[in-house]
Amino acid sequence: MAKLLQQLGTSAEASDLWQVALTHRSWSNENPFADGVRPVANERLEFLGDAVLGLAIARQLFDRRPEQDEGVLSKAKAQLVSTAILALHARRLGLGTLLRVGKGEERSGGRERDSLLADALEAVLGALYLSDGLEAVERFVRGWWAADLESEAVAPGTADTKSLLQEASQKAHGELPAYAVERIAGPDHARSYEVSVRIAGREYGRGHGRSKKDAEQAAAAQALTELRAAPAPKPRPAAASKRRRPRTG
Repeated sequence: MAKLLQQLGTSAEASDLWQVALTHRSWSNENPFADGVRPVANERLEFLGDAVLGLAIARQLFDRRPEQDEGVLSKAKAQLVSTAILALHARRLGLGTLLRVGKGEERSGGRERDSLLADALEAVLGALYLSDGLEAVERFVRGWWAADLESEAVAPGTADTKSLLQEASQKAHGELPAYAVERIAGPDHARSYEVSVRIAGREYGRGHGRSKKDAEQAAAAQALTELRAAPAPKPRPAAASKRRRPRTG
């Protein structure tokens, strides 16, 4: 928890506020009086965090892209607050290990589920807003969303994450990304998929989702971030031409 608060840039100490932000309703339902009182789940903080994150992203887009109209900005904002992007940043923060989830969610891989992680990050940002104010949330967004906000691919908001990765992969490596299902968990009515994506033989990202398509989109979002951060590949030396030996006889 101390590391999380440091990454959030807050001077606040661990308190019930942060504990609530990291409590999923499955845990509070299974532990109704664990602390002597019925524990509060993070839905209300998630609601608040969704609003303040949206405002912080909208302000950044408004300031950074004065040439774009409302329609383009709205599409860009939708991408920047998507479940895939939120889950990616939640994993970078290590929220999965801090979450209080019920036994059923634990067994079905809830700690790694994109939707649950995205909701948890929104709840944490709601807590950050209550603790330190909107300026703290905006400061966090400027730092953690920096690469996403600068990406030209996000600007038009017309392509999905897999399409954007395909374009970036072809530009950087001259080949398409390859996706592979690594794990399928959970009962038939609550499947959880884990998908990896590799480019030029290297794994660039992994994603989780309730469907293979959602998991691939999540993996592509992580791979986009990794691809932007990776050094440009060195050009391959041209192959030496082989000389034909003159025929004899």
